[in-house]
Amino acid sequence: MELAILIGVLLILMALGVPVAFALLGSAIATFIALDFPLQVVFHRMAAGMSLFTLMAIPFFIFAGDLMYRAGIADRLVRVADACFGRSRGGLGQVTVGASMMFGAVSGSAIASASAMGSALGPLMKEQGYDGDYAVNVTSTAAIVGLLIPPSHNMIVYAASAGKGVSVGDLFLAGIVPGVLTGILLMVVAWLVAVKRGYPKGKFPGWEQFTRAFVWAIPGLMTAIIIMGGILSGMFTPTESSAIAVIYTIAIGLFVYRSLDLKTFLECAQQSVRVTAMIMMIVAAASAFGYAVAILEAPTHLANMITSLTSHPIGVLLIVNLLLLILGTFMDMSPLIVITTPIFLPLVMAAGVDPTHFGIIMMINLGIGLVTPPVGAVLFVGSAVGKVPIEKTIKTIWPFYLALVIALLFITFVPALSMTLPNMLG
Repeated sequence: MELAILIGVLLILMALGVPVAFALLGSAIATFIALDFPLQVVFHRMAAGMSLFTLMAIPFFIFAGDLMYRAGIADRLVRVADACFGRSRGGLGQVTVGASMMFGAVSGSAIASASAMGSALGPLMKEQGYDGDYAVNVTSTAAIVGLLIPPSHNMIVYAASAGKGVSVGDLFLAGIVPGVLTGILLMVVAWLVAVKRGYPKGKFPGWEQFTRAFVWAIPGLMTAIIIMGGILSGMFTPTESSAIAVIYTIAIGLFVYRSLDLKTFLECAQQSVRVTAMIMMIVAAASAFGYAVAILEAPTHLANMITSLTSHPIGVLLIVNLLLLILGTFMDMSPLIVITTPIFLPLVMAAGVDPTHFGIIMMINLGIGLVTPPVGAVLFVGSAVGKVPIEKTIKTIWPFYLALVIALLFITFVPALSMTLPNMLG
C-alpha cells in the first residue's frame, strides 16, 4: 500500500507539471505520513544527502565548464577539429563530433556542449548547404559524449549515490575509452548520412593553419590533463581538482585568450549557482525519496521480479538497460541517478557487474534519454539553438540513435572497454 502511495503520488505530481525535486519530496512526505513516521526524518535525509564532500566538486566543474564556453575555448576546439576531420564528405559533421569530444573533456556538460557546438557550427553548416535537422541531430547526440569523457559532474552524483567503494577517479578513467568509442560510431553515422545526402567535402587548411589552431587550443585542452594528471598522481582529490580547474580556466581566460571580462565572469557565476542549486535540491529530495524506497524494500521486490523472469547476467543487464532507457525519456539525469542507483546497483552486482562499470552503463543509458522525447533536454536545447522544430529532427535522428544503442551494447557486454584503464591506473 505504502509503495503504491510513493509511486502514485510521484506520477500524479509529475503529470501535473510539478518540478521533479518537489514531486520527489511530495511523494516521500506522503509515504512517511502513511507510515506514521515523524516528518523530521524527511529533512534529516535531505540534509544527509547533500552533506557529502564529493558533491562539492559539482559547482566547481559546472562553473569551469561555463567559463570555458563563454571564454571562447569551444571556438578554438572547433578549429582544431575542422583541421583534423573537415576534409571528408560532410566534414562539418565529423568536426562537430570531434569538437564535442574535446569540449566534453574540458566541460563535462552535455547541455553546454550542445549549446556551444550548435552556436559555433550550426550556422556554418547551413551556409555550406547542410540541412538544419542534420546539424541539430549531430550536435545533440555528440553532446552525450561529454557525459562519458571526464570530467563529468553526473559521475560525481553516481559515486555519491553508490556509496563507499566507488571512486570518482576510477569513473573518470572508465569513461575515456567508451567515450571515444561512442564518438567514433557517431562520426561513422554522420559520414554515412552525409554521403547519402550528398553534402560537400571540406578542404585541408594546410599544416601551418593546423599547427596554429592546435597550439592555440592547447591551453584549453590542458584543463583535462591537469585534472586527470593531478588525480592519478595523488596530488589532489577529484573535489580539489574541480577548484583547480576553475582557477586555471580563469587564468587562461584572462591572460592567454584574453576573452574573459568581469561581466562574463559574473554571468558564469550566476548561471553556475542556479544550476548547482537545482542539482542539489534534486539530490536532497531524491535522498529522502530513496530512503522511503529502501524502507519499503522496493529494490528487493524489483530484484525478485526481474530474477523471476531471468537469472542469467545477460538477461538481467538487458532488462536493467531497458528500464533505464525508458525512465531516461521521462526524467532528468541527476534525479534518476540518485533514485535508481540504490535500486539497480545491488541487482547488477549480484550478476557480477563491477559498480564502476555500471556507472558508465548508466551514463550512456540516461544520456540517450537526454536526446529522446518527451523530456530530451539536450535535444530541445539543440533544436532551440539550431532553430529547427523538434518534430523535424525526430524524423531523421534514428541513425544516430542506432549508433548510441550500439555503443551502449558494446559498453554493457564488453567490460574491458570501461575497466582496463581503472585496473591499470586507478
